[in-house]
Amino acid sequence: MQIETLKTLAVDALEELKARDITHLDVAKLTDVTDLMIIASGTSTRHVSALAQNLVEKAKEQGLQPRGVEGGANADWVLVDLGDVVVHVMLPEARALYDLERLWADLPADSALAHDMLRERMDGQVTDL
Repeated sequence: MQIETLKTLAVDALEELKARDITHLDVAKLTDVTDLMIIASGTSTRHVSALAQNLVEKAKEQGLQPRGVEGGANADWVLVDLGDVVVHVMLPEARALYDLERLWADLPADSALAHDMLRERMDGQVTDL
C-alpha cells in the first residue's frame, strides 16, 4: 500500500473517533524503520485505546495486517506499526513528556548519526522518570 494511502487511512480512522492534534512527520531520511510517523492525542486512556483499535480495524478492512501494536487498555501511549507508517496515539501528558515532534525534527539527516542521537536522548528521558 502506498504511503499516502496509508496516511489517509490512518488519519481518517483517527478523525472518525475525534483524535486531537493529529500531525505527521516525514522521517524517511532519519531512519530505516519507517517513512512517516503520525502522532495524535486522545482525551483519556480509554479514548487512546479506542483510537488505536479503530485504526487496526480500518487497516484490516483494507487487507493490511498491522506489524504490531504496543500498549493497549489503560495505556497512555499506543503505537500501531503499519510498516511505512507508524502511528503514535498518546495522552497529552505523555505527548508533552516525550515530545516526539521536537525529538525527530532536531535529528540530523544522516541516519546513523540520527539513530545514535535518538538513543542518547531517549536514554536520558527514561532515566529522568
